Amino acid sequence: MNKKLQAVSLIIMGKEYKIACAPDEQNDLIQSAQQLDAQMRQMRDSGKVAGADRIAVMAALNLAHELQLMKSQNAILNQTLSECLSKMTHKIENVLENQ
Repeated sequence: MNKKLQAVSLIIMGKEYKIACAPDEQNDLIQSAQQLDAQMRQMRDSGKVAGADRIAVMAALNLAHELQLMKSQNAILNQTLSECLSKMTHKIENVLENQ
């Protein structure tokens, strides 16, 4: 399926960026840009990181780290869920065999 891309205007740290995006992904893109903008402004305002390039890299690293933590937590949850479902399936099979 061929989706038509539309230009979305994003403002990050006072600069405008036009990004081509599928219409059904625009809200996620806008929310991501807002999250990035907020994190970059917070770093800039803290005074600990100077320069837009360094702020952008640090923000990207922070967001990548958060994503990695979520992936790790998701993997643990998936494993736990799989184990629970396996135990439940085994119990159901035992009950059905004993009828």
